[in-house]
Amino acid sequence: MNQHAPHPPAAGHDARRALVLAWLESRPGGFDLRPDSLRPASADASFRRYFRVDTAAGDSLIVMDAPPEREDVGRFCHVAGLLREAGLSVPQVFAQDAQQGLLLLSDLGQTTYLEALRQARAEGAARRCDELMRDALRALVRLQGAQGALPAYDGQRLQAELDLFPRWYVGEHLGAQLTPAEQQGLRQVFDTLLAQALAQPVVAVHRDYHSRNLMLLAPPDGANPGVLDFQDAVRGPITYDLVSLLRDAYIEWPEEQQIDWAIRYWEAARAAAFPVAPDFGAFYRDFEFMGLQRQIKVLGIFARLYHRDGKAQYLGDLPQVLRYASAVAARYREFAPLQRLLERLQGARREHGYTF
Repeated sequence: MNQHAPHPPAAGHDARRALVLAWLESRPGGFDLRPDSLRPASADASFRRYFRVDTAAGDSLIVMDAPPEREDVGRFCHVAGLLREAGLSVPQVFAQDAQQGLLLLSDLGQTTYLEALRQARAEGAARRCDELMRDALRALVRLQGAQGALPAYDGQRLQAELDLFPRWYVGEHLGAQLTPAEQQGLRQVFDTLLAQALAQPVVAVHRDYHSRNLMLLAPPDGANPGVLDFQDAVRGPITYDLVSLLRDAYIEWPEEQQIDWAIRYWEAARAAAFPVAPDFGAFYRDFEFMGLQRQIKVLGIFARLYHRDGKAQYLGDLPQVLRYASAVAARYREFAPLQRLLERLQGARREHGYTF
């Protein structure tokens, strides 16, 4: 690893917090808020931060702090409306100040799917895991049918994501250089992945539909799961969000379980008249190729989050993402150049997997 010192937290956070407090004093949305109760709710991989604040009545709400020079709260509000109309449980926007980059939102609680699934698995409650994941699959079908204007997940955007891998993971994180032959082989792999992704049916895509962005809701707050972090939604390949969910960077499932859930999704998508491949084997191949594109991207993003943004918490998730990528690279001859590269860089070993 290159010994780059992580960057300090972005300047201006204290000033932004003071701005949030002043906004809360103005009673946005007509709520009688208690600014003194403001506390961190979560942070994410972007420049956004989230706070929880109590009302005088004892309820809690969420404040999104999104610096307007970096983020667009209008985009969040637009996509929230589309997903709500599609029947998903998403935060309600009670008040907004787009000029200052502030939103006041309903609170979907504090239990992520990741926490709920880990607890259920630790207790040996396989049935509970299956229930939660089936709820997530049903919600995904509704999400994919969302209607409204969304940007295209086009070849330029997909290519830019792939390009993060050689720059940030190989170069910055591993301190390695690609040979000319490796560069050419990687370009061939990327071209194959792009062609396959762009040939898939196009639906609404969340882009980060995984266990950290899904919330366990308590009745009567809505149907599970609550869905967060959707502001970057696009229209793109139909398998993208499915692979985000089943090959999650934060929780790993046996491949036979992934296949079971993928079949259930495939059947539901066909029932919803989505133009998925009529043969599950072909659909699963689409799923695997799309997954490799995402895993290559995530390796680059997690490395960038550390080396550029000083967010070291993602480094611990790199090995799982690498396992996903290595397994698919070893399974298809089209990805032999990537397999050889990963083996050189990581000493990766082949693992047996399911093929169709």
